Amino acid sequence: MDFLAKPLAALICIMLIVFVAWLAHFITRKIFLVIVQRIARRTKTHWDDILVENRVFKGLAHLVPAFILFYTADFSYPNIHQEVGELAPEVYKSLSQDYYWGLADLLLKISRIYFISIIVFVAGSSLNAGLQIYNTTEFAHSRPIKGYVQLLKIFVFFMAGILLIAVLLGKDPTALLAGLGAIAAVLLLVFRDTILGFVASIQLSANDMVKIGDWIQMEAHNADGTVIDISLNTVKVQNWDKTITTVPTYALVSESFFNWKGMEESGGRRIKRSVSIDTNTIRFCDTAMLSRFEKFDLIRGYVQEKERELKEYNKGKNLAEEDYISGRHQTNIGIFRKYLEVYLRQHPKVKQDLTFLIRQLQPIGKGLPIEIYVFSNDQEWANYETIQADIFDHIFAVIPEFELRVFQEPSGADIEKITLR
Repeated sequence: MDFLAKPLAALICIMLIVFVAWLAHFITRKIFLVIVQRIARRTKTHWDDILVENRVFKGLAHLVPAFILFYTADFSYPNIHQEVGELAPEVYKSLSQDYYWGLADLLLKISRIYFISIIVFVAGSSLNAGLQIYNTTEFAHSRPIKGYVQLLKIFVFFMAGILLIAVLLGKDPTALLAGLGAIAAVLLLVFRDTILGFVASIQLSANDMVKIGDWIQMEAHNADGTVIDISLNTVKVQNWDKTITTVPTYALVSESFFNWKGMEESGGRRIKRSVSIDTNTIRFCDTAMLSRFEKFDLIRGYVQEKERELKEYNKGKNLAEEDYISGRHQTNIGIFRKYLEVYLRQHPKVKQDLTFLIRQLQPIGKGLPIEIYVFSNDQEWANYETIQADIFDHIFAVIPEFELRVFQEPSGADIEKITLR
């Protein structure tokens, strides 16, 4: 049974060390963490509560068992002051009967890996907590830093990976870092999106191009909605149908997109729509038509004033009233345009301090487009659509009063009427 004495002794020592380390961690959690949590709850500040929520102190509690494992790892190594290779053969053989030469190195590697894991966990938790604390500030909405935090996490994981490989191979980590130059091209290829995303994040933030809560439209990526998240590699957009579109961060810099932030800040929402008038119904106004238009309160003053102005002009040119070709005369389309202007000027849902246009567009084969270009004072989508619909409901209904007709392509019913004739 003597051959079992050495491995049993080593196993018992290892179990004892692990038990002591676990007990120390248990006591640390029960005392240290409870004290920290009580202090965090009693303070008025919110940042310490965030640190507790992100388990930063739980990660720090693991340092106690890590130090115990590190400083007791050499129990299986004899207390000698010279290298193993310098020992006499008989001394080395004698010591080998009582000690495991390689066990100490193995336990040291395990403890160092434990330390690296703790550092990665605490660093990640601290960065998450820092981001959460930053998001509670008033300028976090316009200056998001999630992309930078993710970049720092990548750096932490990268350095942890270098240290982990150095521990496992027993090499100097600085030598591994020096050798990275040879694989720089591979790293650039692997982290291409990350590098592009990082540069794009800086440009987006520095130029205030987009922030969380902005309404953006990017047809190339089928994105049309509100930005809900900006990270190092992606920007998430919640479309109006509640679907989520993920857009590469660098695409917002390298490609064009609409940001409706200016519209939202203006307090209005654009109405830009036209109605096509059948050109066959456009004509000069005769006396009967003018008399009928003067009965309409909104345009009575305009019609009378304009008619006086034109009569004085024609009289000054010695032109007869019936000379429509040589003189100046009112038209039903001109009075209709003025009516639209006056009607929308007094409309309670139209914002009067923004761009206000009633204009003719280029005549096309489908009539003469009269465009209404104004802004509603309600940006809510449903309300905006209602306001726009109400305006054009009225316009379509009032057009016949000016002896005009909306241009409409022939339908089946129109063709049927022609056939019956």
